Amino acid sequence: MTKRRDIDALRSLSGDIWNVAVDEYQGGFLKRRDLLKYAALLGLTGFSASQGLGGARAAAAAGGTVRVGLGQPTKAIDPVSVTDPASIGVISQVGEYLILDDPKDGLQPKLALSWEANETASRWTFKLRPGVKFHDGRAVTAKDVVASFERLVDSASGSSALSAYKGILSKGGAKLVDEQTVAFELDGPNSNFPFYVSSDVYNAVILPADYAGDFEKTFNGTGPFKLESFRPKQGASFVRNDDYWGDKALPDRIEIKFFDDEQAQVLALQAGQLDVIPSTTRLELAIEGNPNFKLLSVQASSHDQVHLRTDQAPFTDKGVRRALALTLDREAVVRGLLKGRAVVGNDTPFAPIFPSADPSVPQRKQDIAEAKRLLGEAGVPNGFEVTLTTERAYDIPDYAVLIQNFAKKAGIDIKLNVLPQDAYYGSAKFGSSPWLDSNLGITDFGHRGTPDIFLNATLKSSGAWNAAHFNNPAYDALLLAARRVTSRRSALPPARSRPCCSTRRR
Repeated sequence: MTKRRDIDALRSLSGDIWNVAVDEYQGGFLKRRDLLKYAALLGLTGFSASQGLGGARAAAAAGGTVRVGLGQPTKAIDPVSVTDPASIGVISQVGEYLILDDPKDGLQPKLALSWEANETASRWTFKLRPGVKFHDGRAVTAKDVVASFERLVDSASGSSALSAYKGILSKGGAKLVDEQTVAFELDGPNSNFPFYVSSDVYNAVILPADYAGDFEKTFNGTGPFKLESFRPKQGASFVRNDDYWGDKALPDRIEIKFFDDEQAQVLALQAGQLDVIPSTTRLELAIEGNPNFKLLSVQASSHDQVHLRTDQAPFTDKGVRRALALTLDREAVVRGLLKGRAVVGNDTPFAPIFPSADPSVPQRKQDIAEAKRLLGEAGVPNGFEVTLTTERAYDIPDYAVLIQNFAKKAGIDIKLNVLPQDAYYGSAKFGSSPWLDSNLGITDFGHRGTPDIFLNATLKSSGAWNAAHFNNPAYDALLLAARRVTSRRSALPPARSRPCCSTRRR
């Protein structure tokens, strides 16, 4: 019975990726120290001897170094302007948010203990956790929180979060109530605002009020690890923060190494030089059938969005847009490219994880005959040529090839322009970003706990991520109305289970 209770206690600590690891441990396929490593990587600093694994035995297994392989950061690491996954992975060791959005359990208090809205959801008040310190020893106060968000909504700061906050929160909207209380006066009612100050907006790390943009010098945050050393283009190491406000981290150190390409990460993992790396389909093929590796998947609303410029020919014609959509064999993409670790998308950001998703909408399927008919109606019965521009990241280049081959069946000739990530995103501003300026493209979007950010940034007429250049006043009005509706986290199964990381058992 003790073992059963221990396992049940372990399952209560976090979401689905953690429970996969617990299953492996219970089945005897995962060693205790590897389970401890997963706990550290997932931020389970509260995972202690009293929560399973047999008291003193767990304490004895703590310590050591977790070695992580990541891609190459695309620019200087700065929470305010960060966009690439490698930099976000580094920042997550030292930085924290007011709220953590857990894919399974929803919004969890971090630096904020509680939050509440007024009757119209246009003003939100957050009570801060007392006793939190930055790594340099200074106490975190409401002044730091206000300054952090004022920085993020300032167009002169280089903030990458402007895309999320545009039309939601403006400069001057974050207000100090007292030393432990912050209020946000929004541009309009928004029942989903707590998600906007959570880990869903990865730039919203709380920094000191006097932060001057020199993050790489000290990595000064509030998190469970603090900087040991940083080597641009090479890697970084972090040591346990013994002054952390919560339960202390289990490992002594986190060691991160940057890699220029995915294959080098795989080889380092296979050679026993790394413990964890992000997973992609190509990686899965490299470790398939090897009992020394485990692939863990986390349920999420992440997706790869295909945009079509609605203000440029040929996609000004909705029949042409629909024709291209009808060439896609979504089931084949899920089965083949994503190895079944996904669900079929339906040309909408509304993942089944969201309560606002409508399961009654008919699923769009491949229909080449109908695609050709629509092209004929649009005056291009023999198809057309177009260039698809995208990023060299994850499974996206392979996805682009699949789209190219599907489209050929209807006579659409797609040329591929696959760019490095930093080149694809450019300045992330209209007029100087292949992402936002291309006629046709694919962009990866990470998990969010609500569709609000997707709907606002990617489809609103003035949205900062509106790569489709979609302009529809009726849609804008509906989006504004939707923000006023109080919503709750759904218990529906999530839209997508994407591979998270591959680990080498030692």
